[in-house]
Amino acid sequence: MKEQFDVDVLICGAGAAGLTLAIDLARRGIAFRLIEKLTSPFGGSRGKGIQPRTQEIFEDLGILERLVATGGEYPPQRHYRADGSSTDTDGMERAEPTPGEPYQRPLMVPQFLTEGVMRERLLELGHRPEFGCELVAIEQDTDGVTARLAGPAGDERIRARWLVGADGGRSFVRNALDIGFAGKTLGVRAIVADVMLTGLTRDVWHCFNDGDMQRQIYLCPLAGTEMFQIQGPIALDVDIDLGVEGLAAMVAQRTGRDDIRIQSVSWASAYNMNARLADRYRVERVFLVGDAAHIHPPTGGQGLNTSVQDACNLGWKLAAVVHGAAPTLLDTYEEERRPVAAAMLGLATRLLDAQGRGNMRRGREVHQLDIGYPESSLALQKVAGSGSVVAGERAPDAPVRGAAGQPIRLFALFQGAHWTLLGYEAERGLVPPRPGLHIHIIGPRGDLFDDGGHFRDAYAPTAGDWVLVRPDGYIAAILASDEVALLQGYLARVGLAAG
Repeated sequence: MKEQFDVDVLICGAGAAGLTLAIDLARRGIAFRLIEKLTSPFGGSRGKGIQPRTQEIFEDLGILERLVATGGEYPPQRHYRADGSSTDTDGMERAEPTPGEPYQRPLMVPQFLTEGVMRERLLELGHRPEFGCELVAIEQDTDGVTARLAGPAGDERIRARWLVGADGGRSFVRNALDIGFAGKTLGVRAIVADVMLTGLTRDVWHCFNDGDMQRQIYLCPLAGTEMFQIQGPIALDVDIDLGVEGLAAMVAQRTGRDDIRIQSVSWASAYNMNARLADRYRVERVFLVGDAAHIHPPTGGQGLNTSVQDACNLGWKLAAVVHGAAPTLLDTYEEERRPVAAAMLGLATRLLDAQGRGNMRRGREVHQLDIGYPESSLALQKVAGSGSVVAGERAPDAPVRGAAGQPIRLFALFQGAHWTLLGYEAERGLVPPRPGLHIHIIGPRGDLFDDGGHFRDAYAPTAGDWVLVRPDGYIAAILASDEVALLQGYLARVGLAAG
C-alpha cells in the first residue's frame, strides 16, 4: 500500500530562501508547509542588495516590479576626510542594460521589505508561513521524513517526503544531521542598525574613516524607508550599547560631528563575521539551502542572493521528482550549488579585505550573471562551442517578435514552471509536444522572428539547432537537428515524457 504523506515538502525557515522555495513549489502545485520558529517576521535590513541575476529570478517569480517600486538604486558614496572635506564616488560599476542582460545594477531593498513582498506573492498563490512553529526533532527513513513540531496549538508530528532546512546560520536541521560547517571566524565584529536620524542628506551613502577598522562607520539611507542603516566594525571583546544613546555616542565619536541626531532604533545587531560552508547539502531526504548551508561576510551583497538561487535550483527538481522524474535528479542540487557558494565565500572575503583597506569597489563579479553549471551532469551539448553560450550557462534574454506581430522577450517565454525548447529554423514536428514543455520555433514558418538579430547574437545558432532551457533559466542542452534522439532521452530523464 502506498504511503500517505501530510505534505511533499516541509520547509523550515521563512526567510528569503524559504519563501523563494515556497513560492516556487506553490506555483507548481506541490503540497508543502512553511514553518518559522520566530513569532513574527524578521524586521531588519541585514540583506539589502538584490543583484541582477536575482532580479531575473524575481521577475520569473512575479515580484520584480513590486520590489523595484518598493526600493531603489544604490546612491553614490560620500567619503569624508579628517579636515571635513569629502569626495563622492560610485562604490560599484554601473553598466547599461543590454538585450541579453536587461538588469545591470544592484537594487536596494531592505530585507524586511523584500520578504514582505515575497509573503504577499505567496499569499496570492494560496499559502502563508506558519510563525511560532518550531522544528524540534527529525527522523528519516528510506521513504520520507517524520518531523516533530512545537507550535501555538501544541506538539504535532507530520510526515513529509522531503525536509528543507532554510533555518539560517545556526540551523537546527544542519546540527540535527551532524553536518560539518567548515570555515572560520574572520576576526571582524561589526554592528548593523536601522535608525531614524537627522543631520544627514539621503542622496548619498555617508562614509567616515575609510580604512581605519577602529573608527570606520557608514550611514546609508535605506531605500523604501525613512531610515538609515548604520554599519561599522567594533572590538571583538567589548559590550556595545545598541540603543539610541549608545549608537549616538558611536556616531558622534567616529564622525566628529554633533549635528547627527539618532531619534529611534528599529533594529540592531552585533555579530562576528564568518565564512563557512556545509560539508554536505543533503542527507538522504533532507536538504540545506541558504545560510543553513553557507554564511558570508556582508561585503559584496552575496548572502541573500546566493540563498535565493539555492532555492530556485532545488524547487523545480523537487517538483519534477514528485511528478515522476528519476530521484537521482536531486543529486544535482549539491553538485551545482555547493561550488557556487564556495566561490562566493572567497569573493566576499576578498571584498572584506578591500573594505578594511578603504578601497572596496563592487564590479560585475558580484552581479552573479556569470554563474552557471557547465560542468553539471545536467548540461548536454552536442553542438561545437561557438564562443557564445554553452549548456549549463544562464540563458540570455532577447527581444523577438511574435508571429502575430507583437514584441516579446525570451524571459517572458521562460517565465513560469515549465521547460522551454527553442528551435532555430527547425522543424517543429521533430519534437513531439508533452506536458511541462513549451516549444517555440524561431524563423520561417515559426511562431517567433529574430528581426533584430538579438537571438543570433546571444546564442549563435546554426539552422536546425535546438536550445532547451531549464525552469530556473539555465541552458540544459544545445543540440543539432540530427541529435533529436538524445533530446528525447534527456526530456524523459527529467520527467518530461511524451504525452
